[in-house]
Order: sequence, then structure tokens, then C-alpha cells
Amino acid sequence: MEEKVNREHKDRLFCFIFGREENKKWTLSLYNAVNGTDHKDIDDIEITTMGDYIYMGMKNDVSFIISSEISLYEHQSTYNPNMPVRQLMYLGRQYDKYIKRTGQNEYSSKTMILPIPRLAVFYNGHEDMGDMVLKLSDSFPKGCDPARSDVDVRVHMYNIRPQYGSGLLNECKSLSEYSWFIEEIRTNNEIMEIDRAVDKAIQDMPRNYEIKGFLMANQSEVKNMCITEYNEAETMQMFKEEGREEGREEERVNTERERKRADEAESEVIKLREEIARLKGLAPAK
Repeated sequence: MEEKVNREHKDRLFCFIFGREENKKWTLSLYNAVNGTDHKDIDDIEITTMGDYIYMGMKNDVSFIISSEISLYEHQSTYNPNMPVRQLMYLGRQYDKYIKRTGQNEYSSKTMILPIPRLAVFYNGHEDMGDMVLKLSDSFPKGCDPARSDVDVRVHMYNIRPQYGSGLLNECKSLSEYSWFIEEIRTNNEIMEIDRAVDKAIQDMPRNYEIKGFLMANQSEVKNMCITEYNEAETMQMFKEEGREEGREEERVNTERERKRADEAESEVIKLREEIARLKGLAPAK
């Protein structure tokens, strides 16, 4: 019998695996892989993911505090260069929550103690994107000097597709298994519906995979999450295609408008030349 898990908001699969209290060992393993640390005690982790902050119908994936650091982790199946501003907004809410919970006062003459932010995105989309650091300053207007800004935000993006060969997959077994699972669903979905693709991926997952038992115990919810994410991805792609089509139509309209203006201008020039010639007596009056 599958374990029934009631949620007020929709989790994403990444959060479902790495952001739950009972899965802290996987969260800790992921943190160690990202930061090159060797923490052992899962009780050192405090899950801080907020369920009341919704984006595109889903909340930020995973946030937690460990070793005087607050880590904000998100999974992305499409490249999003705007993650720095999104994470900045989420971090602000996290700090507000932390200040209230720890009884600190931002108006006090005493300097507050805040956890150091560590921001990461785990990308496994189809676009050939390498590991990179996304910066808030990338969004500043062209020609502006980023050094003049008093604020910048850095988000470390890691490509976790199996074929990319990220070292994180070697360091974190559960992340490697998650990456395999998502890739298997994609492959299956090329020849079958998404719900069957998820079931087959779970069935075909090697028995020694740590996350297999958890996925099997929550198979219905895992399937629903995958379907929701798949539909969201399709919707986002539709928005992109509509945007491209609107852009092409706008370009066509602008080109036609410029052509019309050019024709009108040329007609005015011809009329002006004829009038000048008439006045000079170089052409018979009409």
C-alpha cells in the first residue's frame, strides 16, 4: 500500500526527494557534494522551505540551514537566467522569517547574526548548458558598470544530466539516481504517455538505488508531480513559442509599416522635385 502524503501546496519532485524531514540524509549528501564538506549528522540540518511562497503554482524547491549557512536549491528543466532575482526575493523572505524566529530586531543598534546564503540551481534541460554562475548584475542595462551596484547575487548552476558527467553525480548517489530517473522518464515519454513513462521508470530503476523504495512507496504522488511538471514545461514552451510568433508578427508589421513610410516619403520627394522643376520652368505646368 502506498504511503499517503497530504500537502497543502504542490511539491516538485526534487523537493519531494531532497526537501523532506525523513530524507535529510539525501539533503546532507547533496550539501556535502556541492560544498566539498563531510558533515555526518543529519540533525544538523534545519529544513526551512516555505510552503506559502508560490511561483507558477509551485514553491521554491528546497531551503535549509546548516553550519551557519542557508542553502536555497532549485531544480530547473529549462534554462532560466533570472534565477538570481528570484532567489534574491526568496532569500529576503527567508531572512524575514529567520529574524522573527530568532527574536532579532533589524532596528536594534546591535548587529544581527544571519546565516550565509548559498544559492544553487540543478539544471537538466535539453539545451547544452554547462556549469556556470548566474549573476544579478547580468540583468543590469548594457553599458552599466556592475561595480557601481551595491548589490549583486550569484547563483551557481550545475548541469546534472547523466551525459554531461557532472562531478556532483559521483559525489552524491541520490542526486545521480534522481538524474537517472528524470532521464528515463524523458526517454519513455517519447513512446508512451507521461503516467506510464513514470511507472516504467520506477519499475526499471535498479534495485540498489536508494531512492527506489521511497518512490515506490509514494508512486501515485510521484506520478502526479511528474505529470504536473510535464504539463508546466509544455505550458512554458507554449509561452515561448507564442512569444516567438508574436515577435515575428510584430517584426512583420514593423517592416510593413517602415516600407509604407518609405514609399510615402519617396512619393513626397518625387512630388517636390516635380514642383521645383515646374517653378524653374524646366517642365510644363500641369
